[in-house]
Amino acid sequence: MTDEITFSVTNTLSGVSESEWDALGAAGIGKRAQDPFLSHRFLTALEESGSVGKGTGWHPQYVLAHQNDRLVGAMPAYAKTHSQGEYIFDHNWAHAYENAGGAYYPKYQIAVPFTPATGRRFLGDPARADIRAGLFVAARSVTLQQEWSGLHITFCTKEEFEWGGANGALQRTNQQFHWFNKDYADFDAFLADLSSRKRKNIRKERARAAAAGEILALTGDDLQPEHWDAFFAFYMDTGMRKWGTPYLTRQFFDIVQETMRDDVLLLLCRRNGDYIAGALNFIGSDCLYGRYWGCVETHDSLHFELCYYQAIDYAIDHGLARVEAGAQGAHKLARGYMPSPVYSLHYFPSEPFSDAIEKYLRHEKRAVEDEIEIMTGYGPFKMTKGLSDEL
Repeated sequence: MTDEITFSVTNTLSGVSESEWDALGAAGIGKRAQDPFLSHRFLTALEESGSVGKGTGWHPQYVLAHQNDRLVGAMPAYAKTHSQGEYIFDHNWAHAYENAGGAYYPKYQIAVPFTPATGRRFLGDPARADIRAGLFVAARSVTLQQEWSGLHITFCTKEEFEWGGANGALQRTNQQFHWFNKDYADFDAFLADLSSRKRKNIRKERARAAAAGEILALTGDDLQPEHWDAFFAFYMDTGMRKWGTPYLTRQFFDIVQETMRDDVLLLLCRRNGDYIAGALNFIGSDCLYGRYWGCVETHDSLHFELCYYQAIDYAIDHGLARVEAGAQGAHKLARGYMPSPVYSLHYFPSEPFSDAIEKYLRHEKRAVEDEIEIMTGYGPFKMTKGLSDEL
C-alpha cells in the first residue's frame, strides 16, 4: 500500500461511490447537502436523464484523485463543444480565438452544468493542499493532452479564486444578485429594513400576485407527478423563448422526484384548478437556490412572488442565510437582492491569447467593481438614503 495520490479521468459517475463522492463536498447521504448541485445524486441525474452527454455539448470528464484506493479529491468537469448553459460568458473570447485561426472548442469546463451557483470546484479536504494542487495540475494536463483551447473553473468559491490566482490561473469577477438573511423573524421584519417606498411597493406586488391564484409550496413527499408535469410545461415554454433549446430533459425531473425531492422546493400557482406558473428551487444547508421559472398565463407581479418573495419567506422560516436567485436581473435589486461578486478561473495554453485575456480581465474587473458599488448605493435598504427611492 502506498500513500501516493493518483489522478484519473472518468466519463461517468456510475462507478464512483456515492458516499465517497458526497463526503468530498460535505453532502452526506441522508443529510441536507451543503451544496445540492455537487451531490452525486444531482450530477448522476444529469447523466442518466441525457441532459449531459451525447448530443448536448456537455461531455463528462470528471477528474478523480485516489489515495490508498479511496477517493480523496474530485472536480466536476466537462468537455464543452459550445458555451451554452455556463452563465460566465466567453463568446467574444471564442470569436477572437477563432478569428486568429484557432479552434476554441472543445474546451474544458469545471462547473455544474446549467447552474450559475457558487460552490466548491476542488472537492476534498480543504486542508489538503497537495490534493488541490494535484487536481489543478491534472485538469491542466488534460487540457494540454487533448489540445483543448483552455480550462475554465466557473462559479468557484472566493477562497478557491484567490488560491487559483496565486497559482497561475487568470481571475475573472462577475456579479449576481443575492438576498441575505439578517436573522429576520418574518417577512415583515425584512420589509422594516427597507425604505418606505420600496416596502409599500413590495406589499402591493404581493397583493396583486395573490389575486392570480393559490400559491403552493411543495417539497419532499408532497411532490407528485402532476406537479412535475405542470412545471415541465412551464420550463419548456421559458427555455424555448430564452435560449432556444431547454437544457434539461423530462426524465431529469422524474429522477429528481425519486432521489432529490427532499432537496427541492417547487412553488406553483393554481388558478381555477389549473397550474398556471411555477418556480423551482434547490435547498442547501444554508442557502436556497432559485433555478427555473415559467408560466402559461401572465399575471401582474406573479413572477416576483414565486421567484423572489416566496423564496425569502422560505429562507426566513427555515433559517437559511441567503437566497441565490440565479444569473442576471437588475430588477431583483428593488426587491432586496443585492449585487454580489461571483468568481471564475481560466487557463489558456496559448501565451499570446492568455496575455490578451489577462489585459481584458483587468479592465473588466474594475468595471464590475464599479457597477457593484453603484448598484449597492441604489439598493432598497434604509441605509442607502437618497438613492433607494430613485429606482
